[in-house]
Amino acid sequence: MSQSIKETTIQITGMTCAACSTRIEKGLRKLEGVQEANVNLALEKSKIKYDSAITNVGALQKKIQDLGYDVVTERKEFSITGMTCAACSTRVEKGLNKLEGIKTASVNLALETAMVEYNPSEVSVSDIQARVEKLGYGAKLKEEYSREEVDHRQIEIEKQTGRFLFSAILSFPLLWAMVSHFEFTSWIYLPDLFMNPWVQLALATPVQFIVGKQFYLGAYKALRNGSANMDVLVALGTSAAYFYSIYLSIASIGSNAHMVELYFETSAILITLILLGKLFEAKAKGRSSEAIKKLMGLQAKTATVYRNGEEQEIPLEEVVVGDTIHVKPGEKIPVDGEIIEGYSAIDESMITGESVPVDKASGDVVIGSTINKNGFIKIKATKIGKDTALAQIIKVVEQAQGSKAPIQRLADRISGIFVPIVVAIAFITFLIWFIWISPGDFAEALEKLIAVLVIACPCALGLATPTSIMAGSGRAAELGILFKGGEHLETTHTIDTVVLDKTGTITKGTPELTDIITLGEINEETFLSLVGSVEKNSEHPLAVAIVEGIKEKGIDLQVVTNFEAIPGYGIKGEVNGQIVLVGTRKLMSQYQVTFETAISQMEELEKSGKTAMLVSIDQQLAGVVAVADTIKETSKQAIVRLQNMGLEVIMMTGDNERTAKAIADEVGVNSFVAEVLPEGKADEIKKLQLQGKKVAMVGDGINDAPALALADIGMAIGTGTDVALEAADITLIRGDLQSIADAILMSKKTMTNIRQNLFWAFGYNTLGIPIAAIGLLAPWLAGAAMAFSSVSVVLNALRLQKVKF
Repeated sequence: MSQSIKETTIQITGMTCAACSTRIEKGLRKLEGVQEANVNLALEKSKIKYDSAITNVGALQKKIQDLGYDVVTERKEFSITGMTCAACSTRVEKGLNKLEGIKTASVNLALETAMVEYNPSEVSVSDIQARVEKLGYGAKLKEEYSREEVDHRQIEIEKQTGRFLFSAILSFPLLWAMVSHFEFTSWIYLPDLFMNPWVQLALATPVQFIVGKQFYLGAYKALRNGSANMDVLVALGTSAAYFYSIYLSIASIGSNAHMVELYFETSAILITLILLGKLFEAKAKGRSSEAIKKLMGLQAKTATVYRNGEEQEIPLEEVVVGDTIHVKPGEKIPVDGEIIEGYSAIDESMITGESVPVDKASGDVVIGSTINKNGFIKIKATKIGKDTALAQIIKVVEQAQGSKAPIQRLADRISGIFVPIVVAIAFITFLIWFIWISPGDFAEALEKLIAVLVIACPCALGLATPTSIMAGSGRAAELGILFKGGEHLETTHTIDTVVLDKTGTITKGTPELTDIITLGEINEETFLSLVGSVEKNSEHPLAVAIVEGIKEKGIDLQVVTNFEAIPGYGIKGEVNGQIVLVGTRKLMSQYQVTFETAISQMEELEKSGKTAMLVSIDQQLAGVVAVADTIKETSKQAIVRLQNMGLEVIMMTGDNERTAKAIADEVGVNSFVAEVLPEGKADEIKKLQLQGKKVAMVGDGINDAPALALADIGMAIGTGTDVALEAADITLIRGDLQSIADAILMSKKTMTNIRQNLFWAFGYNTLGIPIAAIGLLAPWLAGAAMAFSSVSVVLNALRLQKVKF
């Protein structure tokens, strides 16, 4: 990716249906420099890939606003230190305004403050502070602005609640009047006042133009930009009922004022019901992002740092890299760091899923938001803000929830043309009723037109896919499975073959030195000193195990020269003029070392699942060392579970045939590929794909990167500390192979849920429009049904949050 190509996420307000999100997408894609734009209606966010050399976030936000919607930004005030003159304040202001994600920055020299409005998805408080410090000044978040970020959806829910209550109070007398005129409800008492057309006008007008203002504004903005959305349908339907009632009221002047043919109640009750539906929908949508809220809730709010010779409790946002942080027993570790003093057990269950606390001492790495159980420790902050492990996990979940699954494109295409078609159907319905079915009966024809307009609102269609993706990916994150995007959540359920790397995937990846065999006249101490000396230069897990085992025996290691690592074969090095080789049979053959005398001993070791390595000194066979990597407790059970799901499970390893077979037999894998070099793993994946198989590759995400990238789905086994480094489609945080089956099942359940939602959304409109057109649906019932359809789709998606395996 070019350095100028960037991605940003912008929160949007004002969208009402799928037509809105489709319009914003089209508008953004037309903007020069924008390569890709996806808008998620349920999350109310847009994910945009753009060329920063051509456009910027400000231009993207302006485009969204030009299309008739608004962009959510944060406003925070900072105390700026070190300014001495107007040139200083100007420099800080210009520097902040150039920072990507800043909408406006205003610096006041007299007050020594900066008021900054910014896109929280693009830039953080710590980024702003870092920019000011880079300019040579200091920036501290003012206390009154250091509260938790505002929940914009909650604010909108509160506003809609107020509007609904206001609308319901005014609409109630109109509903009373309407209900009392059914034959089976004629016994209900009705005050004469409620039948007065001017009283009804007085009650309906505030509902129509104060509460309903949002629909008129939305319709105007949509039509101004050459498209139509739900607001157009609502505005058309309610306006037709309202203005026709005004006409009938004026026509009644001088005659009997108590008319029952008025339609004020239709417009007012429709608006009230639509608001109620929107209110339920907003609350349900809020619940669909619970996973993000839970993850954010894990973060510490403050940190105790040691500065200027004293302890200070400061907001988390003010911690900087290099700070010394004091963490008492029972407290959350605020940021990622390294222990510099103390010893404690750390509860890392929120990241790894392991309930047993991990003992940590000086030099060990700790993860932010994990809990210090029983000891006082001092840590040095190494990662803060958006670089911490938890922030990376939150970012991955947000990206997945904000991405668009391929199945959604069908709904988007339909919703883009749906509203104009519905308007045409409504007017055709009106003409058919007015000309043929009830000739000259304008009121009857108008009622059918309104019912068709209202029943057809495409809200459910727009929510069908994104709410399921949100709920499914959020629940998966709680189970330690991070899907990098909606497309991966959709694809995973099609997998039929799972390829497992051995080391660190099936096994724990932490082998131990188990056997030492010397050959010839060399003594064991000299032998181990030479082996350990060359192995200490290798980062391979097997080398680390050998070195640790030799050090435990108290043997000193020597200086190595001309060290060379030969991938897939072994290592070579020179110690005090002696050339030492440690590795496979192929390595020995390559350097013409005779090793036949050790073959039987190697085979015995390999049959028991150990990895045996030959050692030669100056081209003479000197002995054999063996290491064993223990199998994870859940590996065998997980593999059986995958096989019971009908999946083919294949183990891939660089080990020789015998060792590979021993491990495969132990865990119940029927197929395995041995002696595969790192670069050969991708070729093996390609071979399987050429056979028509849908392949998931499961590895450690670093040396398996080519195979992970080539596979239909790459699953990286990893802890939270390296989430940011994983290049796979799915990260299995807990390192447990059971998560593979969980990921596949979550994908299946999510896709089933999406199909259910799309079926009901399509079916609802397909059935609802003709039922309304033939006159079997009163407008107020159509409004209630429309509201219920959106709520039912969201509630169905929320069932995914309860999934258990």
